Amino acid sequence: MSHRHLPSFERLAFVASDTEEAQAARTALVDRYGAVTPAEADTIIALGGDGLMLQTLHQFINSDKPIYGMNRGSVGFLMNEFRLEGLRERLSNSVVTALHPLTMHATNVAGETRVAKAFNEVSLLRQTYQAAKLRITIDDKVRLEELACDGVLVSTPAGSTAYNLSAHGPILPIHVPLLAVTPISAFRPRGWRGAVIPNRCSIIIDTLEPEKRPVSVSADHQEVRDVLRVAVKEDVRQRSLILFDRDHSWEERVLVEQFRT
Repeated sequence: MSHRHLPSFERLAFVASDTEEAQAARTALVDRYGAVTPAEADTIIALGGDGLMLQTLHQFINSDKPIYGMNRGSVGFLMNEFRLEGLRERLSNSVVTALHPLTMHATNVAGETRVAKAFNEVSLLRQTYQAAKLRITIDDKVRLEELACDGVLVSTPAGSTAYNLSAHGPILPIHVPLLAVTPISAFRPRGWRGAVIPNRCSIIIDTLEPEKRPVSVSADHQEVRDVLRVAVKEDVRQRSLILFDRDHSWEERVLVEQFRT
């Protein structure tokens, strides 16, 4: 992840979730600032929650069009506060961060492999009442021979405040070159709380007893069922750009979240 500043924001495109609140905000902003198509835009304004922001990050990956989110949804950790006034001034004073996605190669029990990307996390979950049994390998070395659990996830810093935090994983500052590997309801070894690893590492998670204990995997919103092996690695060659208000930066949000009582 990297930071840089952007010079100007003349041509704006607006995307919004389907909610009445988000659509009304889009109409009001277009009336005030005008709009062009995303292909013509310097900057994309995303109106909704974190789900809409994730979709937009995927849609405009490698376009080098920065995405500025304003919260019109139920969750908005990736979003800025919604205000109708002073949009271009806020954009000019914002800070841009490059987010690099995880690339997942998921092979199912039929031998089919599917490739998907995730800006938040890749998460494996048991499909039935049976606990999953997983083996975790980091850079070709087995680190955990057998993890009995509901699942496990690999999270980026951007995703560390989402599902990862709910699973009691660590919050990672946006600029650190790290990934979180976090168990979900670990049964054995019960004391394993996960790991923080360099983002250059490759991670392989194998399902043990896949017929008896089927497992699915999701990369953000894309799911593969009955997986046998999942390989995950951050792809620094690809990126999407996200904008945060300078006075409410990602670093500030992370500090607030860590001291929340």
